[in-house]
Amino acid sequence: MLNYPQMPPLTQEEIEALLSQPLLAKICSLNTDGTIHVVPLLFGYADGEILLGTQEITLKVRNIKQNSNVTVLVDTPDRPAKGIIMYGKASLDYDNVIEKRVFIFSKYMPVEQAQGFAQALANKWQPVVIRVKPHHIVSYDYAKGSLV
Repeated sequence: MLNYPQMPPLTQEEIEALLSQPLLAKICSLNTDGTIHVVPLLFGYADGEILLGTQEITLKVRNIKQNSNVTVLVDTPDRPAKGIIMYGKASLDYDNVIEKRVFIFSKYMPVEQAQGFAQALANKWQPVVIRVKPHHIVSYDYAKGSLV
């Protein structure tokens, strides 16, 4: 059997640059029936971890409480495609959540708006930050090579 060809990976600098862009992260968690739950979220990247803000009431939080193994995909919407697939363990962080969510949101909107948005969500639902520490990362850049 032949190995499946993999597109050339991103360099560490390219990974850092991609994770600094206001893209969506898609987090995949395992449902209790064995199916995969995948949702797009705004994210932050700090100290080698992906930070995703959400509410305690969500299915992804319930799933993580049962099984902390997750996969996170961050990719570009334009072509040629490039992206990062991160396999890791998720933990739920309830400390200084509004501050951490402002950090996440401020990549996508002005800080004042991020503060208001984080507070409005916290006023309605209990906030939590999902922290994902990748143990394996796969990246790809279709602009760097061709399978043909």
